[in-house]
Amino acid sequence: MIDFNPHKKILVAPLNWGLGHAARCIPIIDALQKNGFEPILAGDGMSLSLLRKEYPSLAFYELPSTSVEYAKNGSFLKYKLLSQAPKLIKTIAQEKARVAEIHQKENLAGIISDNRFGLRSEKVPSVYITHQLKVLSGSTSIISTTLHQQLISKFDQCWVPDYSTNELAGDMSKSADKTGFVKYIGPLSRFEKKQMKKKWDLLAVLSGPEPQRSLLEKKLLDKLKLFSGKSLIIRGIIEDKQNSRCIGNMTLVNFMLQNELRDSIESSRLIVSRSGYSNIMDLDALGAKTFFIPTPGQFEQEYLARHFQSRGISDYAEQHLFDVDKLHDGSEYKGFGHKKTPNKDFDKSLFDVFK
Repeated sequence: MIDFNPHKKILVAPLNWGLGHAARCIPIIDALQKNGFEPILAGDGMSLSLLRKEYPSLAFYELPSTSVEYAKNGSFLKYKLLSQAPKLIKTIAQEKARVAEIHQKENLAGIISDNRFGLRSEKVPSVYITHQLKVLSGSTSIISTTLHQQLISKFDQCWVPDYSTNELAGDMSKSADKTGFVKYIGPLSRFEKKQMKKKWDLLAVLSGPEPQRSLLEKKLLDKLKLFSGKSLIIRGIIEDKQNSRCIGNMTLVNFMLQNELRDSIESSRLIVSRSGYSNIMDLDALGAKTFFIPTPGQFEQEYLARHFQSRGISDYAEQHLFDVDKLHDGSEYKGFGHKKTPNKDFDKSLFDVFK
């Protein structure tokens, strides 16, 4: 146990682009509590809602919305995001102002920002979490990587949730840093593997921003009518109550919290999901067999899907080409091989930045 002042408050703030950023903050929050800190939650939308459900006793603050409008046609996603750049720049300034207000009220000892550029302060140590030291954006990857690295450099440390061998994120998490600014902290998963009897033939976990989440849900509901096995679809919509309904052999629920989601993954023979990095860390922790459907136009997810296909771990299909037959075609893929328990404690020196 680290001898920390138990009253030191650390602001934890995930990006609200799907639920993945919030989900991977859960082991960070657990580790902070275990080591004598008082986490304070900050965020917006469903991302903050998820953390509030997981930690109902923790203080929380609303932040300016980081939601963006995604294109229905993935080919136009990059240009759609670029058109919203002025809004994102304004949000960064609003975030910095909000952090100053929170710090004045709470006397923070530090800040942990998961991909929120404005969540930092010159008055307290500020840490940035990302697996994308290299930002893939097609022909503009060099520009997007340079801009991202400039923003990261304004923080005191950068924590990369990957193995030091870059096993999960591949080229995206590679760093030439020799100063200690970049720290590989291992995959961030809220799950620990159990051995459970298989209940579902297929589990589909939906996530990510609209309208692509809804478009994938519509596609799966249509295609899985032809799937003969029992399937569970987690829609990825955080609401006050967990609602469920059945359509033939399909069971739909709007969301699941940590333990129930882990049990559902472990009791399913095949997981269909986006190839988002937070999903991948959870699936790796549980040694799951998977099939990926990257979000159209997201170069990162397309890269990760190809990365795991080339290693014989998981097959994938583009959203517009997905069909039930492709699930059977992927039978030769081995799935993630569970090797080690996710890092629930972290290296004790990791939190030295907040001393």
